[in-house]
Amino acid sequence: MNFGAVLRETKGGRELPPPPAFPEPATDLAEQARRALYEVADPEFPISIVDLGLVRGIEGNEKAGSVTVHLTFTATACPCMDFIEWDVRQRLLEMDGIREVEIVTGWDPPWTTAAISERGRALLRSVGVVT
Repeated sequence: MNFGAVLRETKGGRELPPPPAFPEPATDLAEQARRALYEVADPEFPISIVDLGLVRGIEGNEKAGSVTVHLTFTATACPCMDFIEWDVRQRLLEMDGIREVEIVTGWDPPWTTAAISERGRALLRSVGVVT
């Protein structure tokens, strides 16, 4: 499937709010990658996968130009898993210094609404979703 075409078609009207204002610059590749993932939207809500709590961790290897992203999803049968992984990979490969992205999916502990950030909760309430 051409996920790029799907993203271009569906993105209209679903603009994400800007990433949070960080008081300090990112100090390493993993933190730079985490901040970039605020630009990757959940396909169903106008919220980033970071604010939704899908990003469980990121490891960066600056010398190798690689990052490993640990993700979870809201359900084991989430129909958007391939799309989200593609979007994560594309966004990170746009960054200077990243040449390789590995995505590791984990299910333990299972995702719950407790994983949603306070910022994410506020964003969801603003579009009528109660968390």
